[in-house]
Amino acid sequence: MIIDFHCHAGKGNTMTAPWNTDAPLGAYLRRARAAGIDRTVVFPLFHDNYDRANQELARLIARHPDRLIGFAFVHARRDRGRIRAMVERAVTRWNFRGIKVHGHEATPGREVCEAARAFHLPLLVDVAGKPSIIEMLAPEYRDVNFVVPHLGSFADDWRAHQQVIDQLVRHPNVYGDTSGVRRFDYLVQAVSRAGAHKIIYGSDGPWLHPGVEIEKVRLLGLSGPEQMLILGGNAVRLLSLARVRNRTGKTCQSKRAEPTASLSNLPSGGRFLFRKL
Repeated sequence: MIIDFHCHAGKGNTMTAPWNTDAPLGAYLRRARAAGIDRTVVFPLFHDNYDRANQELARLIARHPDRLIGFAFVHARRDRGRIRAMVERAVTRWNFRGIKVHGHEATPGREVCEAARAFHLPLLVDVAGKPSIIEMLAPEYRDVNFVVPHLGSFADDWRAHQQVIDQLVRHPNVYGDTSGVRRFDYLVQAVSRAGAHKIIYGSDGPWLHPGVEIEKVRLLGLSGPEQMLILGGNAVRLLSLARVRNRTGKTCQSKRAEPTASLSNLPSGGRFLFRKL
């Protein structure tokens, strides 16, 4: 199974640039299917009300339940005091499998990390070129898995890439995603130093082509098992730890999966859980 761990979806309301205005999935889904991608993790665009944005994302996922997996977007500062409730709603009602926080808005604090811990969710933290925050988060919350997209910088900041690679080596609960990393040798270095088990494929769709981004992983020249860890195995393992609601409506912990397992035995995003909002 191939999983794209990083894709935006839906509409934002800041509307200062294309990437916070609209992220239509039509072309992305066609390209992802052609590239052999089975499932895609999606999260909202920047928004002034993430509770509403997550709800709208759930509606979108319900139209593609066999292909999309939701992550709840939260604003670590503006949503303070209600983050656990927001995450709980997303997990138990819509079967979301993770949390997204963006450093351009606010870096995650204890409330976000404790919500991730409570529901065994991976926490996707865009550090926006400032990976030093991971040095506070990862040691303090060893039972939370942190995924750092773009190896720390979408802006080709080599210092951020170097620091994140070092963090992948030192912290067992820190992972890097491949999305938007244009300096290919940093991907080579990340795998050679930290191992394929610490790297996760992401495309940063729908604006970056998932087929182009997946080819970077294939060009690493890894063995079949190592390549499949990056393309899906690591994602399956992290997603399968989430505490989700089963078909009877009872909240439970998903069975821990080995890296080669599939998500086929778990409810698809929205298939069993989506209710009229």
